[in-house]
Amino acid sequence: MLGRLRPMVASLAIAALLPPLAATPAASADEPAGAPPASAAAPERVIKDEVALRVGTGSVARIRETITYEFGGGRSLERTFVTRRHESVTHDRVFRIGGVRASSPDGGPTRVAVSETGTRTLVKVTGDAPLTGRRTVVLDYEVRGLVTPMGSVEELRWTAVGGWKVPVNEARVTVDGGAMIRNVNCFAGPLGSAIGCTQFYTNHTHTQGIFSQQQMLTGEYLTVVVGLPGGATGGTPIYERRRTVATAFSVNGVTGAALLGLLALLAGGIGGLYLLRGRDARVVVRKAAEGDHAPVAGAEFEPPDGVRPGQIGTLVDERADVIDVTATIVDLAVRGYLLIEEEDRATTGRLDWALRKLDRQAPDDLLKYERLLLEALFTGPGGEPRESVKLSELGGTFATQLARVRSAMYDDVVEQGWFARRPDTVRSRWTIAGMVLTGLGVAGTIALALTTDLALVGLAVIIAGAALAYGGQYMPAKTARGSTVLAHTIGFRAFLERGEIPDGAGLPDGHALGARQRIALFSRFLPYAVVFDVVPKWAETVEDAGERAEGADNLYWYEGPAEWDLSKFAESMRTFTLATSGSISQSRGL
Repeated sequence: MLGRLRPMVASLAIAALLPPLAATPAASADEPAGAPPASAAAPERVIKDEVALRVGTGSVARIRETITYEFGGGRSLERTFVTRRHESVTHDRVFRIGGVRASSPDGGPTRVAVSETGTRTLVKVTGDAPLTGRRTVVLDYEVRGLVTPMGSVEELRWTAVGGWKVPVNEARVTVDGGAMIRNVNCFAGPLGSAIGCTQFYTNHTHTQGIFSQQQMLTGEYLTVVVGLPGGATGGTPIYERRRTVATAFSVNGVTGAALLGLLALLAGGIGGLYLLRGRDARVVVRKAAEGDHAPVAGAEFEPPDGVRPGQIGTLVDERADVIDVTATIVDLAVRGYLLIEEEDRATTGRLDWALRKLDRQAPDDLLKYERLLLEALFTGPGGEPRESVKLSELGGTFATQLARVRSAMYDDVVEQGWFARRPDTVRSRWTIAGMVLTGLGVAGTIALALTTDLALVGLAVIIAGAALAYGGQYMPAKTARGSTVLAHTIGFRAFLERGEIPDGAGLPDGHALGARQRIALFSRFLPYAVVFDVVPKWAETVEDAGERAEGADNLYWYEGPAEWDLSKFAESMRTFTLATSGSISQSRGL
C-alpha cells in the first residue's frame, strides 16, 4: 500500500520559525583558554525519537525506543508516559509499564528511575556527569493492556511518543502486529487531539504500521492506532477501580454486611429500650388509678408513697430541673421552713420577693437535698449566714451550691430505691461512649475513604455512635419500685389537673375541715402543682379557701404588700414561680 502523506502546515510554520543551529565560531583571542563552547548553552531537545513496538500474545507489547538527545549541560532526560485514563466515574483504564532498562552506545545516561503520579509514569534516565552534545539512549520496556477487543477486530491504541519537557524534531513509530493489519491511524498534538500526524501507512506485507511526526512541541504526544484481526493477540484491557467519593461509599459485600449489622444493632437498641421503658408504661396503666385520689389521711396531707415535689421531676423525666428546685422552695415555705414576702412594687420600682428563714418548731424532716437548698439560699457570697435574701439577689455562691443540690437530688432517687444508679451518671456514660464511637467513626471513615472502598463501614460506625449517644438519654432505668411510684405519681397528676376536692373528700364521716385547715391542706398541693404545671387551678383553690377564712389577708407562708389581699394570690403565685425559675436559670446552676 502506498504511504499517505499528511503535511502539517502548523508544523512547517513552527519549523520555519525555529532558528537554525549556527556553527560554533572559533574562540577569539580575547576569550580565556578552556572556556566552554557556545553550543554548550544551547537548549536541550530530542533530535529523533524512534519507537519499535512488537505485540505479543496477551497484549504484551515489547518496545525498544531509540532516543537521540541533544544535551546542554544536564545529566538526565525525562520521558513521561500516559499510563492511566479515566474511563468512568468509578474505573480507570490502566497501561502497565515494566522492565525498563536503558543503554547507550556513546556514553549517554543509563541509570533508570521510574515513578508514578496520578495518570502519568515518569521514566528518568540519569548519567554520572553533565553532558553536552548529542547522545543516543536506548530504552527497552514492556507495556501491558494496550489491546481492546472490538467485535471482529482488536484495536491497539498507544501514546507511543511524547510527554517530553523539550521539543522533538522528529518522531517515528513502527508497530509489528504479528498479523495482517486491517487499518492504521495516528494523532498528534495535545493529549486527546484529533489532528492527524504527519504520515502513517503499512508496509507492503501489511504486517507493520509506520507512523511519523515532525516538530512536536513540549508536552505533545503522538498516538498510534492499529486495527488487528479478532483474536490476533487475545489481549484484554486492564481496568482498576478508582478511589473517589463514589467508590469509597459504594455498597459491596463488606459494607453491605456492616449496614445489615447496623440495622440489627438499631433494632436491638429499640428492643432494649422497649424492655426498659415498656415496663414503666405497663405499670402506669395498671397502677396509675391507685394514685388518682385526694392525698389526704384523716385531716393530714399524705402524697402517694410520700414523694416530695423535688423528687417528682427526677422520678418522671430522670432529670433534676429548674422547676424541681422552684417547687422545693415553695414546698419548704408551705412546710414552715421559710416565708415568702412579696415586696411593694410601688415602693421598690420592680417586682421582687424576699425569702425569710423561719425557726421551725416542729421536728426536722428535711431530706439531704432540701437541707442543701436551704443552706444555698441563706448563705451569703462570703459564706456568712443570712436571715433573708431577695429573689433578685440569688447568684454568686448560689450557683455552686445549686450544683450540690442537683447532685443530692440524683443521690436521693437512688437511696429511695427508685433507680439502681444515678440517672445523670448513666446518661453521661452512654453519651460519652456514643461520642467517642462517633469520633472513631469519623476518623475511620476518612481513612477508609482515602485508602479503600469501605467508607460505608466507617459511616455505619458514625450512625451507631450517634444512635448510642442519643439513646443514652433514655437509658436510665427505674427499678420495679420506681415504676410503681411513678404510676402512683402519674395518677396523682391526673387528680391535680382536675383541680377540685369535694368537701369532706378523704375525711372520716362527720369530720369537716375548718377554713384555716383548708388553707393549710390546699397549700400543700401547690408545690406539686408547680411541678405538674397546674399552678393557676390550685392557686385559685387556695385563694378561694383564704377568702372564706374570716380576717385572712395573707397566708401563713406567703405575705403580700400593704394593699395586697388573697384575691391577688393566684396571679402572685404564677408570677413568683416564673421569676424563681428565671433567677435559678440565670445563676447557671442548672
